[in-house]
Amino acid sequence: MRTARRLILSIIVLAVVLVFANTNFYLDWLWFRNLNYSSVFWTLHLSRWGMRIIAWLVFFLFFLGNLLAARRSVVYLGDSYFLRRFEGSPLGGLLNYRNLTILFLVVSAVLSFFFTSYTGAYWLEFRSFLAASEFGIADPIFNTDVSFYIFTLPFYRFLYNYFMSMVVLTAIVTGVIYYFSSPVVEAGRRLPILPRHGQTHLSLLFAAAFALKAWDYWLQAHELLFSPRGAVFGVGYTDINANLPILRLLAVLAGLLALLNLANIFLQRRRLLLYGIGILLLTSLGLGTIYPALVQQFQVEPNEFAYERPYIEYNIAFTQKAFGLDKIKREEYPAIQQLTWEDLHEVPGTMENVRLWDYRPLHTTYNQLQAIRPYYEFRDVDTDRYWIDGQYRQVMLSARELNKEMLDPQAQTWVNLRLQYTHGYGLAMSPVAEVGSDGLPHYTTGDLPIRVNAEDLAVEQPEIYYGELTDDFVIVNTNTPEFNYPAGETNIYTEYEGSGGIELGSFLRRLLFAFKFADYRIIISQELENDSRVMFDRNIHTRVKKIAPFLRYEQDAYPVIGDDGRLYWIRDAYTVSSRFPYAQPYSGINYIRNSVKAVVDAYNGDVGFYIADESEPLIQTYSKIFPGLFRPLKEMPAGLEAHIRYPEYFFSVQAEVYATYHMNDPNVFYNREDLWQIPLEQYFDQRQPMEPYYTILQLPGESEEEFVLILPYTPVVRDNMIAWLAGRSDGENYGELVIYLFPKERVVFGPSQIENRIDQDTEISEQLSLWDQHGSNVIRGNLLVLPIKESILYVEPIYLQAEQGGLPELTRVIVAFGDKIIMESSLDLALMRIFGERPENIPPEESPGELPDAPIVIPGELSELARRAREVYEEAQERLREGDWAGYGELIDELGEILSQLEDSASDSLFPSVPEELLEEPQGGD
Repeated sequence: MRTARRLILSIIVLAVVLVFANTNFYLDWLWFRNLNYSSVFWTLHLSRWGMRIIAWLVFFLFFLGNLLAARRSVVYLGDSYFLRRFEGSPLGGLLNYRNLTILFLVVSAVLSFFFTSYTGAYWLEFRSFLAASEFGIADPIFNTDVSFYIFTLPFYRFLYNYFMSMVVLTAIVTGVIYYFSSPVVEAGRRLPILPRHGQTHLSLLFAAAFALKAWDYWLQAHELLFSPRGAVFGVGYTDINANLPILRLLAVLAGLLALLNLANIFLQRRRLLLYGIGILLLTSLGLGTIYPALVQQFQVEPNEFAYERPYIEYNIAFTQKAFGLDKIKREEYPAIQQLTWEDLHEVPGTMENVRLWDYRPLHTTYNQLQAIRPYYEFRDVDTDRYWIDGQYRQVMLSARELNKEMLDPQAQTWVNLRLQYTHGYGLAMSPVAEVGSDGLPHYTTGDLPIRVNAEDLAVEQPEIYYGELTDDFVIVNTNTPEFNYPAGETNIYTEYEGSGGIELGSFLRRLLFAFKFADYRIIISQELENDSRVMFDRNIHTRVKKIAPFLRYEQDAYPVIGDDGRLYWIRDAYTVSSRFPYAQPYSGINYIRNSVKAVVDAYNGDVGFYIADESEPLIQTYSKIFPGLFRPLKEMPAGLEAHIRYPEYFFSVQAEVYATYHMNDPNVFYNREDLWQIPLEQYFDQRQPMEPYYTILQLPGESEEEFVLILPYTPVVRDNMIAWLAGRSDGENYGELVIYLFPKERVVFGPSQIENRIDQDTEISEQLSLWDQHGSNVIRGNLLVLPIKESILYVEPIYLQAEQGGLPELTRVIVAFGDKIIMESSLDLALMRIFGERPENIPPEESPGELPDAPIVIPGELSELARRAREVYEEAQERLREGDWAGYGELIDELGEILSQLEDSASDSLFPSVPEELLEEPQGGD
């Protein structure tokens, strides 16, 4: 009876241990099921564990079978010198048939477990090998499709390493067994006498090892296409004419040695095996190392280009294919620098979207003015485009997320952290070209509760449960109301109505969640109900990677307002490889495509993967492995497809590689005669490589403006601009790259030269230095190189920020064109001075960016409005310092009304020569 109780208790304890040991597995399954990705969950886990179990089983059976085959040498060879030492001892009595079998079983199981622990990591290679899709591109050496190198060769290499380690380990262990159990019949003999079956056994193992080595040489021959030797990456002259023949010779030699070992089953000559191994090693070290070095040094290097020319051509062609550079359209751009005022009026979409707001100072502004409360945070600022009041507008935007670390320490209770402060709220959005009279942005969307100042936009579901700062778990649908947003001195609360998270359900699930998060309060809290939902893995970066870990992702995601009024996140995903033959590696990869757009619903956490390039072989292969995971781009939630964009990381990689691989002539490429580089720009007082930037442009030959990502090039060791690259994002042109080449006989100022000219302009540099000396930091924003009407216009915004953490205000705009550089309080004024249109109140002799010394006569009405505006502004700043956000908002609204009146009254008296369309929004300020 007592034994039965112990057995039952043991079973119960074991069951409890197993349940809690698999907590994460079960809860992850619920997590995947909630997202309708149960099949993905099982494919990921069964592939990984199936691979490891099969590898372990094969290793175990092979190893055990060989040990059992060697067992009789231990049991029956009692005259073994080694075993004779244990005669009459307890250990000697254990060396019997039954005990050895048990020992070998245990040793085989343990060693197999450790030696195959890595194999589960190769599940993707195995599944990709089975589901491989062809590229339709053959390599020029073996005439084999590229899919062999990307899908098949890595799996073959894994199999070789696996089987070779298995055979070598088995041969070593069985050899040791035979050595210590073999009889010694001649005194002083160095080698033990092996029984006939022992020699047969080891000969078979050596034959298997040499056969595998022959296969290894065959694999190495194909891996020459990834050779870093020679003039370029990939097979070179020495590889083809020295290394390849030697590898083939070694493969034949290893194959003959395998046959020789099979023959030795009958010959029983161990010295023959040793001679064979010596010959293989000498051939490998001698011919494989010395001969190629001699060919390279004495034949190739004296006339390298003549020998390497065809291989350079292969490298150029395959690198361009691997990075998608072979499809770049090449266009001539005259850069005639004959832009006129009328030309600017012909591209209103471009001029109305000049990006005056650099995302870096704007990030500070958002966090100071739109965060509203200390626990809200804008992680970063992104750029996108929307139709706003019928106009195509580029905007900056950022999601307002919850940062619980900024809650007062006394407020960081369990209820607040897990049940009440559960989500962020809304976003801030401002057009890139609009600046208020106070030097701050105009908000299309912002404030709490969220306000949308555009008829074309609507935010119906502003709550953000899934974002970039949501790293903790929360529980919704509880008895505790959720904080939604502050309203004056009170707070507005809400209750979750979506399908995100896992239902708490039974008491057992409570136990599992408590165990997973090491949080006993989940068990005892009276605030939780059975229909409460636990949200975990809410960070959108973690979320998409958990579902599709085999993709590489853009570092940043950007928020989008859908047509349904919900907030979504879009994150670009890439299919990459380091196994594209002949392609030059870049940051560890030599093949990349932006094949997938990942979308996350900010409210429900739903995740969708949409194929952006259906012809791409890697994503075709993954689609076969994970049926139902990837969907066509047209199935995106309504309105999101209009917001996909050429991804910045992909563009940057292509731009870096193209700086070298735009050279198609192998002679020019070999001599590096036309190398390009990414130019430098200035931010604050530091020079740094120019970042690609989104803008709305009318590209040459096109009739409408479009959203593009652009970056200029300069020649290496020179600063003049030689070309600019554009990545298109709109409509049918999405994904297209165009390079615009400047005439080589024409010098076009590069970004660094423009920065230098700004520094050398006495009046501008004096003004900037003066501001720096009066307690303000001068922030020089991103320099924009804008191709307009076959000309180049340069724009650089200037921001002032108080040293003690003040708001960055856009104070001046520098415009450069041809040999002119002008700094003014707004883009409009700078353009008018550049192109001959000048407000009458600013005389020509005044310094750029400075207000005239002579007073301007202002009518009485304008004077009164200006005085009142100053009073309201100062009062608003006082409310801001006091933290009275409601009062601050009211005063800002009042200030806006005064400014509108001031604008109407000033339009005819102050700026009689300024075109009306440029006065619709005052730009800049002091």
